[in-house]
Amino acid sequence: MTAAPDGPEDRLRRFATIWSRAVFPVTSTSLTRPELEERLLPLARRLSEALLARSFDAGAAKEVGAALVDAHCTDPDALSHSLDCVDAYLVLYCGGDGPQEDLRTRCSRLQHAMAAGFAQALRERTLAEQEAIAQAALQAQGVVAQALHASEARFRAVFEGAAIGIGIADLDGNVLQVNGAMLRMFGGGEQAVRGRNVREWTHAEDAPQVWRLYEELVRGEREHYHVEKAFYRPDGTVLWTNLTVSLLRDADGNPQYQLALMEDTTERRLLNLRLRYEATHDALTGLPNRTLFFERLEKVLAAGENQRFGLCYLDLDGFKTINDSLGHAAGDRLLVEVADRLQSCATAPGEMVARLGGDEFVALTTGPDTPREVDELAARIMNALVAPVRIDGRELTVRGSIGIVEGPAGERSPAEVLRSADITMYRAKSAGGNRFELADPEADARAITRHGLTTALPAALERGEFFIEYQPLVHLGDGSVRGAEALVRWLHPQHGVLGPDRFIPLAEHTGLIVPLGRWVLEQSVSQARAWRERTGDTSPLRINVNLSPCQLTHPGLVQDTVDILERAGVEPAALCLEVTESALIGADDDLLKPLRRLAEMGVDIALDDFGTGYSNLANLRRLPVSVLKLDRSFTQSMQQFPADPVDLKIVEGIVSLAHSLGLAVTVEGVETGAQADQLRILGCDTAQGWYYARPGPPDRLHQLALVDATG
Repeated sequence: MTAAPDGPEDRLRRFATIWSRAVFPVTSTSLTRPELEERLLPLARRLSEALLARSFDAGAAKEVGAALVDAHCTDPDALSHSLDCVDAYLVLYCGGDGPQEDLRTRCSRLQHAMAAGFAQALRERTLAEQEAIAQAALQAQGVVAQALHASEARFRAVFEGAAIGIGIADLDGNVLQVNGAMLRMFGGGEQAVRGRNVREWTHAEDAPQVWRLYEELVRGEREHYHVEKAFYRPDGTVLWTNLTVSLLRDADGNPQYQLALMEDTTERRLLNLRLRYEATHDALTGLPNRTLFFERLEKVLAAGENQRFGLCYLDLDGFKTINDSLGHAAGDRLLVEVADRLQSCATAPGEMVARLGGDEFVALTTGPDTPREVDELAARIMNALVAPVRIDGRELTVRGSIGIVEGPAGERSPAEVLRSADITMYRAKSAGGNRFELADPEADARAITRHGLTTALPAALERGEFFIEYQPLVHLGDGSVRGAEALVRWLHPQHGVLGPDRFIPLAEHTGLIVPLGRWVLEQSVSQARAWRERTGDTSPLRINVNLSPCQLTHPGLVQDTVDILERAGVEPAALCLEVTESALIGADDDLLKPLRRLAEMGVDIALDDFGTGYSNLANLRRLPVSVLKLDRSFTQSMQQFPADPVDLKIVEGIVSLAHSLGLAVTVEGVETGAQADQLRILGCDTAQGWYYARPGPPDRLHQLALVDATG
């Protein structure tokens, strides 16, 4: 029989065993190694739960780090061994079958939080010891005045046995005595510390208040102060400390000595600096990340009116294609190479390059002449991207689009500056990419308005803010109204009535065009039924409804149309669906199949904007269309007499071809009587335009139809 696999509790116990063996040799404790293992088992369980939790909880790891200090694992090697153990075994024994890369990332973050909790707890414990020692020292000074011989022995025991550095100096700053812990901190003999004057220990990074507080203390104006201070060791290295200095007075209350208590925080400071670096720099490229960039940008923008800035927002063109075709590893290597090139472009004072995420980078420059400097910086970046990047034997061409924002500080927030740069970058990308564009406030405003309209579209449909106007379709032979084209409008609460050119492209981009198009079809077909009921079957009015390319590819197009017609009780012959010529260029049979099914049902299909798509006229035979809507660009010259003979020949040829294929011809944009007469002579069937009527409410179309019917 084979042994059953270890359960989660067994693997957790194994992890705790390994952990206890790692830290036991460097732990000052009366516990045995098995007892220490039992002490670490609940801590291992906390780490395991934090590793597998739905959301990351740094607090749990910080509590584990603090618990190590409570367990007397205070030696720096205890923390180092613990972090090594967590790094090597936590995911192995406690990760289960989860995604390994995500678990490794979370494990790294747990280590950082654990180290931070350890450092905080150790500092609080050390400060408590400092306070106890300071109290003991002060009490010892009082006892000296009463019983010098007894207090000296007690003070000497505290002085020599303390784990933190203790030094005594006179009021002139001459060091009189130091304990062994302070000598070990400075790393030299007694001559390196004793006999020196504390004023010699100035450091370039001393805070301005350090020496002011010192002077107040030796003058007797304060009893103690606490600061963070750096010292130079004899070997030139730097010792960072938490320094507490107290004033010792004689029996009469006069200042006599100064007592310094010193905690070595060098390792903790290095750890904090490392954690700060990791929190503010991109792990892949080493560049400053979004956090550090925003900190720098905020400082630049808060510098005042005399400060100017220039910002380049770079996005690589076609980076997703590289990731999809060559893999993310190749994409990462490309990003590292791009980061190195960008870093070499921003070497002047006041210049900075950062990675915001993905393939987006920013470069910042400051100074009095930023209009010129930011242009030069953008040009250097574009030149740096010219040379191909060689990855796995392939040469990859790198292209980028850059949005530039330049201006005085203090006028905009960091978020507004970055938004403007982002908008400008996408404008450069829309213009073909591999270029840079300058920010344009008017273009920004248009983009913001577009974004606002895009986000408002779904709610607008639910709130019923859309309505339909109808433009009549007139028969050129007898002038009768044969139907109307449905044109959707948006009654926006702030912007008023918006035409379809303002929101239809946004609806297509977001996919809302499908429910919006279905609503337009429902309303239009219902209106066609209302017209039929008012006019009778003697003069039925047809309704033309536009279809977008997104609707053509929607699988529910045919069924939705059938359902709408059946619910309204309207014959398919009363409906004409208009499709732009550009949407059908190169269309395959799958795309044409729903149109063919609708045409077979009796729905007319009109080819809208004909003549703008550069399609092959012979291709008309395979399209299931019954109407050509001639684009207005062919008939504009006919508004005045005489018309352009070339346009006349073109229109005449199109009409002849359409009729030979059994297609009717409708003309858009008719604005004059001369234009209407010329189109009638050329054989066009129906027309629409302002000459007949502008788009309007359905009742007006009904009135026009009645006028035609009554003669």
